[in-house]
Amino acid sequence: MTRTPLRLALLGDSLAYGSGAAGPGDALGPRLAAALTDAGYDVDLSVLAVPGAVSRDLAAQVRRAVSLEIDLAVVVVGANDLARLVPPAQAAAALASALAALRAAGTDVVVVPAPDMSTVPWVPPALRPVVQGASRLLQREQAAVARAHGAMVAAVADAVAAAFGTEPALFSADRFHPSSAGYAHIAQALLPHVVAAAHARRDPAGGPPSSPPLAGSGRDPGRGHDHGAVTTGPAGRVLTAP
Repeated sequence: MTRTPLRLALLGDSLAYGSGAAGPGDALGPRLAAALTDAGYDVDLSVLAVPGAVSRDLAAQVRRAVSLEIDLAVVVVGANDLARLVPPAQAAAALASALAALRAAGTDVVVVPAPDMSTVPWVPPALRPVVQGASRLLQREQAAVARAHGAMVAAVADAVAAAFGTEPALFSADRFHPSSAGYAHIAQALLPHVVAAAHARRDPAGGPPSSPPLAGSGRDPGRGHDHGAVTTGPAGRVLTAP
């Protein structure tokens, strides 16, 4: 089978980086890379995400992505904006700037809006409705700017929250980040969106990407480390960047 080369990057915060996973191969990036390999791609993965990053920190990661001529970027950000009470409009504006730079470089983008932070175990029950409302407001702002910049929106927050709210094993020992099982669940939810974006880039004559339900879409043919960056070579072998 002839494989299609695909430079894939994960940008954003600790969820994109893989904090809480038992090993590097259990993190989100390697899981998505492995699935894309199974779907016929020769994947070169770069994990440029930085634990603790907020949306304004995407700018440095985007510069790295542009220098690597990334084909497809998956941006996972928003949890730390919520935790640090960054105004939603400010976080969304920073995301918009990052998306504009990626799209100008010819990179296709899948945006994963902020998680529903009300499912985090240490959030007091009385505050969960407030936290959920704040999460949904940021999700809407992020989805709007993503669609405005031609990015696909992976609207998986509700499905992921439903699982994390009832299955404690999906959280790691710190009760904040996902466990290896949690990352497996998130990757499974994201996979249809990421594969759809990869297929749309590979087959531009087929028209706009056929997005899974609740997802936005966008495509622009063409091509397009920070602290803690991880890269892999072809077939998703994980290498720690110097």
